[in-house]
Amino acid sequence: QVRVIESGGGLVQAGDSLRLSCTASGRTFTAYAMGWFRQAPGKEREFVAALSWSGGSTFYYYADSVKGRFSISRDNAKNSVYLQVNSLKPEDTAVYYCAAGSSVLLNSRIAGNLRSYNYWGQGTQVTVSS
Repeated sequence: QVRVIESGGGLVQAGDSLRLSCTASGRTFTAYAMGWFRQAPGKEREFVAALSWSGGSTFYYYADSVKGRFSISRDNAKNSVYLQVNSLKPEDTAVYYCAAGSSVLLNSRIAGNLRSYNYWGQGTQVTVSS
């Protein structure tokens, strides 16, 4: 069984920063991609950021709305991925979901597609007050 677990959400003020963490584990699962999506009330789940790795190279993808403010990274030793979110805005308020995929993400279109990921976490709430 594969488990994806997020943490690090909370209630912050506009301009603050947070670091979201995600760990994927499972004996029969090898991840080649991990991504973050978010879903605000009444809206569809949207892509935030992702990274994918293959042959010693790592590829990074970001939604235009978060470029320059959010940064995704991973720790191989801990099998974890992180999302550093800076200069938070009230419109960043959402449940943030981590996802893991077993295929390399070859371009931004694939990275932003929910169906590119096999396993999802339960989400962590980020609320930004103005």
